[in-house]
Amino acid sequence: MGLVSDGLDRAVQRAFTRPIPKSAGAQMRYLVKQLRGTRAVAAALGVSQRTVERYVKDQIRRPRPDLAQRLADAVRARWQPRIRELARRQAATSTGLMIDARARFGFTAAPGSTDDARLRHLTLALPPHHAARLFQAQEAGATEEQLREIAAEALGEVYFRDSGRRAHGLEVEFTDVEQLEFDL
Repeated sequence: MGLVSDGLDRAVQRAFTRPIPKSAGAQMRYLVKQLRGTRAVAAALGVSQRTVERYVKDQIRRPRPDLAQRLADAVRARWQPRIRELARRQAATSTGLMIDARARFGFTAAPGSTDDARLRHLTLALPPHHAARLFQAQEAGATEEQLREIAAEALGEVYFRDSGRRAHGLEVEFTDVEQLEFDL
């Protein structure tokens, strides 16, 4: 996917109360239960239905590395949906998000100001309304570029404009992202 959407997913996954199943058989059984059948799991993972049945019966124990990654990703995407939703709702309504970004920040401002982009490392707490915008855009299927723009607006509002107390009319550019992490 992308840096911002993956970061949001990892932040929500840290809220899980139980670890995901470790063995390939347990992961396959979970997916069969979630997708209601071996045929749907086989289609989702790109393997044969018989292969899925063998994993379910523990006749095959160690998947190839590419299948192991697809299997873990499929399980992680469906694991604890209520906990995931609760964490998103809590971040969007009361706690907000922590963002840790190392990127090149530049801005468009009044003439005579220093608007050259430079590399900055920022760790900030975003208010709940910015977290809500990010999660709503992600659920609506926003592109990575749109999510970066929302994150840039949030960082500009919180860090550069200090929640409207200074630098009115400042537009923040968020480019060359080296690191981007979110936490609930």
